[in-house]
Amino acid sequence: MNKISLALWIIFSFITIQMNAQQIKMEPTPKVNPESSIHDGQNDFDFEIGEWKTQLKVLSKPLSGSTSWEEFEGITTVTKVWNGQANLVELSADGPSGQIIALSLRLYNPQSRQWSLNFSRLNSGKMAIPSIGEFKNGRGEFYNQEIFNGRSIFVRFIISDITKNTCRFEQAYSEDGGKTWEVNWIALDTRM
Repeated sequence: MNKISLALWIIFSFITIQMNAQQIKMEPTPKVNPESSIHDGQNDFDFEIGEWKTQLKVLSKPLSGSTSWEEFEGITTVTKVWNGQANLVELSADGPSGQIIALSLRLYNPQSRQWSLNFSRLNSGKMAIPSIGEFKNGRGEFYNQEIFNGRSIFVRFIISDITKNTCRFEQAYSEDGGKTWEVNWIALDTRM
């Protein structure tokens, strides 16, 4: 292709693009205030501040086919910190096999409007991988991915059945990418 042919081809292409652009009706993009359409979840855990009687069931051997559950009873204390952008959960429960002493630090991210649930047991000396999520329609769903018995699994934590004086916590594992879930932790809290 010589220089004149190349120049004509470029001019023809430019004119064609301009003509096509004029034929396309451009609709104005509606202006939506993203702040008004997204729930600000900073106060989603306010219902839980205070002391609770906790009835806890823990699956003895998760993801093993076991149907044996251990039952515990204890106290959960939830304290609001950082003006509501965090709270601290302290659990102490006793059962036939011993005691569960655990701590959960929940942190609110104002940019994503999501919470991270950071859990630790007294004897572990470290925080587990945080579960991230939010509340929708009165139900909190939080997820993470971690290693359990050498395998990568999904973890789901649900907070539901929330009333002024009761709430339910449920943890489940999935080893098939979230197709099926096995519940392994159920806590029913009643306000004291």
